[in-house]
Amino acid sequence: MSARRSLPWVSFAASDAKATVPRDAASDEACDGPIDTGRRDLVKLLGAGGLLFVTGPFGIRRLEAAERLVSGAAAAEPWEAHAYITLGEDGIVTLVCHRSEMGQGIRTTMPMILADEMEADWTNCRVVQAVGDEPRYGSQNTDGSTSIRDFLSKYREAGSTVRALLEDAAAKEWGVSASEVKAKNGEVVHLASGRSKSFGALVATARALPMPARERVRIKTKAERRWEGKGITSIDLKPMTTGTAMYAADVVLPGMKVAAIARPAVWGGKVVSVDDSAALKVPGVEKVIRLPDGPMPGAFLPLGGVAVVATNTWAAIKGRDALVVTWDDGPNKGYDSVSYKAALLESVRTPGRAGRTNGDAAAALASASRKVSAEYYVPHLSHAQMEPVAAIARVDGGKVDAWGCTQSPMDTRKTLAEFLKVDVANVTVHVTLLGGGFGRKSKPDYVCEAAWLAREVGAPVRVQWTREDDLRHSYYHSVAAHRLEAALDASGKVTAWLHRSAYPAISATFAPNVPGPEPDELTNGASDIPFDIPNISVEACPAVAMARIGWFRSVNAIHHGFAIGSFVDELARAARQDTGDFLLQLMGSDRQVDLSKAGLVAPASNYGATWGDHPLDTARAKRVVQIVMDKSGWKGAKLPRGRGRGIAIHRSFLSYVAMVVEVEVLPDGTVLVPRATVAVDAGFVANPDRARAQMEGALIMAMSNTLYSEVSFAQGKVVQSNFRDYQVTRMRAAPRVVDVTIVESEGLPGGIGEPGVPPAGGAIANAIFAATGVRVRDLPVAKQLAGWPSRAATEEE
Repeated sequence: MSARRSLPWVSFAASDAKATVPRDAASDEACDGPIDTGRRDLVKLLGAGGLLFVTGPFGIRRLEAAERLVSGAAAAEPWEAHAYITLGEDGIVTLVCHRSEMGQGIRTTMPMILADEMEADWTNCRVVQAVGDEPRYGSQNTDGSTSIRDFLSKYREAGSTVRALLEDAAAKEWGVSASEVKAKNGEVVHLASGRSKSFGALVATARALPMPARERVRIKTKAERRWEGKGITSIDLKPMTTGTAMYAADVVLPGMKVAAIARPAVWGGKVVSVDDSAALKVPGVEKVIRLPDGPMPGAFLPLGGVAVVATNTWAAIKGRDALVVTWDDGPNKGYDSVSYKAALLESVRTPGRAGRTNGDAAAALASASRKVSAEYYVPHLSHAQMEPVAAIARVDGGKVDAWGCTQSPMDTRKTLAEFLKVDVANVTVHVTLLGGGFGRKSKPDYVCEAAWLAREVGAPVRVQWTREDDLRHSYYHSVAAHRLEAALDASGKVTAWLHRSAYPAISATFAPNVPGPEPDELTNGASDIPFDIPNISVEACPAVAMARIGWFRSVNAIHHGFAIGSFVDELARAARQDTGDFLLQLMGSDRQVDLSKAGLVAPASNYGATWGDHPLDTARAKRVVQIVMDKSGWKGAKLPRGRGRGIAIHRSFLSYVAMVVEVEVLPDGTVLVPRATVAVDAGFVANPDRARAQMEGALIMAMSNTLYSEVSFAQGKVVQSNFRDYQVTRMRAAPRVVDVTIVESEGLPGGIGEPGVPPAGGAIANAIFAATGVRVRDLPVAKQLAGWPSRAATEEE
């Protein structure tokens, strides 16, 4: 990233504030249907805030605003056929992506769906990143693995509607029936005569036509699709791999200042006094400004603190280092990870609130002749995305413009409006590329910091978080403890299942003293297990948050998946059965289960979908298990001591993922993962190449979560500070082979971005046991395996 590079489109926006403001969102129509209004505003929107690319014979390049407007001036104004689609008489098709690109390829996949359905010529397509405008585009929260599963149908309908409009236009011009024409790769053809007209040549006629009747809008069949289900190369691949991609820290505005902020080290802490005399002597430092104290719990608002505003990033950071701040650490100054872990484990040893009840698990366990129990622990985790957060804001004449690496421009817009007490219509949020997100960038506290300081300073301000800021002042994945108990009958069949979970709830971010996980959080892989067991009790136990808790890729399915995946392996070994066979038997007969009628306390929670659309389907779960068993050589030759395979499955975000992970454990306890086999059934997959990459990335992230990463607290403060003490998977440790099978399906899509993480933790832990005989129940594995050969020998004796 080049911090001093100026973007043409930013300069353009800065020179014409009026042109940067999109139309009043409240006047827009819902995005579900075609919109033929406000085409001028989309042009302004493209010029003001979008990252604009054109694909041509020489690849993808950035279009400058001036170039675009000049070329457009020669012809009539581009026609906004739909909120997501604009066509020019020059044949250029501009496609809007309203979700954020953080490496998952969504800025390719969503436009690809539009282009496929409308029969556009991909080489004439541009992609523009939408500004935050939920009324116009629909939900823009890029989280929960929802982009395709929530918008596949809407994007298809948008594309097919515009295709029908263009076919109507051609039919009108030729005086023939619409049934006699067909759109194909950027033009419409008269089937009988072979005559054709380009999309651009039809714009003038099409723009005057009414929207086609709903029955005229026909979604393509599988055989007609050109790219859906097959995929195309990411439009961001070249800029990302050549260093020309533009991230938040690359944005430069005229007269911009840079701020670094000293934030309270303890959640809920406040500034008592500040000595800024040394900071103001640092060359380049211009001001020291105290921010408003952060409220508790604070939701998406900043933590407060003291900002050093300077002419450049280095001066701002050095100025911050020179501050002398006295803090009141507040109510969480006693937070300590060692004692909190003990409290969580104590919490799961007594009954909690019901999350799911089938039969009478307590009675079945009490009368069972054979029982197995185990407790598991997962620490706080940091998102640790490669790009620390950054945001730039300008406040001018009551208008607020902000640029940032946000996963949720809609929430950012609302939060900015509330924080600055301005009308939301006066706030524009521009989305840059994200260097990873994983849930951290769905919280716009850092954008609020930039906007508040911009108003105070009277100039644009960039707030730049460092890696240390990111690790010490962020939102963290919940620390969690689990206790599982099960009863086995004489044949090794599980007759009772008890699962107690204790972890701070996500809702603790929004309300004080939340007692622990809500029942709906248990449906993130705990209460919706795909097992055929007559007596089930899944319970939520107390755990009050003492640090900021936030969404993290796969959310609670991470620790649910680790605990459940590990426990199933322990049960299989207790039953003296192969774990793969045991899993298949545990899921019972092929069936679809509507869990809203099967004992769930929070039946409405199914990742936002109905149980009718997405029932628990054991056939799908068993299929992915069977695939990884077959493809991994699960029942092949036994591996030598120090090497082992582990298997696990997890349903999350409406998808089914199974993994077989092979590990090699060195004598010093170092764990290598040379090979993994993954099978995913996510219903229809629009872009298999991106889905495969998501599974590979999920495994590598899960390796970090399982083997290395931990955020711990002492005296309320985060102990770790950077990658030297918060380790993630290094490139040399990445698996050499990841064999991913995507189950082909035309079913309703499930999630892709998150479901690959949860099964990996259990599969790795099980592989470690197979390799060493050492059962890992506390994460991270870290140094627990030091000296394992002698430990294993002792345990075997």
